[in-house]
Amino acid sequence: MDYKLYINGKWIDTNETAPVYNKYDDSLIGTLALTDSDLVDKAIAAAERATQVMADLPAHKRAAILFRTAQLLTERRQEIAQTIAAEAGKALKFARIEVDRAVSTFTIAGEEAKRLHGETVPLDAAPSGEGYFGFYQRRPVGVVAAITPFNFPLNLVAHKVAPALAAGNSLVLKPAAATPLSSVKLCECLEAAGLPPGAINLVNGSGSTVGEWLVRDPRIQKITFTGSVPVGQRILSVAGIKKVTLELGNTAPIIVAPDADLDVVAKKAAVSAFYNSGQVCISTQRIYGAPQVYEPLTEKFVAATDALIVGDPLDERVDVGPMIAKSEVERVSQWVNEASAGGAQILTGGKRDGNVYYPTVIVGATPEMKVVAEEVFGPVASVIRADSFEDALAQADKTSFGLQASVFTRDINRVFQAIKRLNFGGVIINDVPSFRADHMPYGGNRNSGLGREGVKFAMEEMTNIQMVAIKLDS
Repeated sequence: MDYKLYINGKWIDTNETAPVYNKYDDSLIGTLALTDSDLVDKAIAAAERATQVMADLPAHKRAAILFRTAQLLTERRQEIAQTIAAEAGKALKFARIEVDRAVSTFTIAGEEAKRLHGETVPLDAAPSGEGYFGFYQRRPVGVVAAITPFNFPLNLVAHKVAPALAAGNSLVLKPAAATPLSSVKLCECLEAAGLPPGAINLVNGSGSTVGEWLVRDPRIQKITFTGSVPVGQRILSVAGIKKVTLELGNTAPIIVAPDADLDVVAKKAAVSAFYNSGQVCISTQRIYGAPQVYEPLTEKFVAATDALIVGDPLDERVDVGPMIAKSEVERVSQWVNEASAGGAQILTGGKRDGNVYYPTVIVGATPEMKVVAEEVFGPVASVIRADSFEDALAQADKTSFGLQASVFTRDINRVFQAIKRLNFGGVIINDVPSFRADHMPYGGNRNSGLGREGVKFAMEEMTNIQMVAIKLDS
């Protein structure tokens, strides 16, 4: 099927198209028109014209559009889930969950659209403010460029689009070139929900061309990006003076205390490490266990990993499907082989079948190995022996990243010890680091990014504060 771009409320075809493949069997799903620099210019111009329309749209009308979009996504749940499973390689059971989460994200955005407000400021708290009445309000920034990743081709798009619209902005959306079709279907829903023309504009192409044009354009007032650290650094270097939110990498750790329920940890960690083939910023990558739990934890984790079903993501039984590209399979295979050559031991997995890399558990990995020090972004997890709970915390925190970490313990003192010790944007207690509720503040410290998502918090990042000071008659 041939899909079109969406610019200024119209579906646009171009002379050049890009294929979108099924990531499991490499069959052609469809094609999507490619965007040249002229069309990017038109998309930004359309969004710029729509800024006043969106800013003037009453909050209840913005909310109604977002609620209606959520309803339309619900009605198309199975169709869109199948699209996600095919173009992203995500197991269908998890693709359905992604659609459900996108529905939740748009619903929350509809609610938050009606709650966006400022506050009064007691200006007379300072001598210079005597005789003044002050308040501030939040105003939309204008045109938002949303550059989204392949691993959640609907809900991570929703986390940029929904709050931008809720706050009264317009957008230019550039989805990942490998997984753009979910965004096409979202734009169909937004159009059917009554979104004004130009409020969202869908472009398609590589990050090095289309993404670069968007980032550099002075008409863009806000960039929201999810992806790799090098691309995030590139964005900061060329964006100029505009607001930027970056959701980047992680090497998500789990710290397992001696009092943890190891059966629960093992089962949760196996799903967290390997669903979506580990291609999640908060996929479990490092698991630290003190001496008394290390061996039984490792044994149970391997058993839970081996119980996962690997194969075609459109098969209802499958837990783990293919990776996004052959090149990524090759990279992960190389990293695992390097670890093995350096003395680490592969307890299960370590093999590939086409675009599938089997869930892999490693022991004996050292801190400098890529599978520990860098974000694998693949189905690989290392179980690492720690000398104590305190040592596990220290090892887990010794990283350049800081998105989310988790701790399993029943001891409240250990809980607060971990909260104080771990420099991460999120610390999850008695669940895996891949836990996320779509309304909570979500984002990382250090190289994991700038700013926060979660609808309310994203809306704050997508608005400017306007202070008003009124001189009163004496």
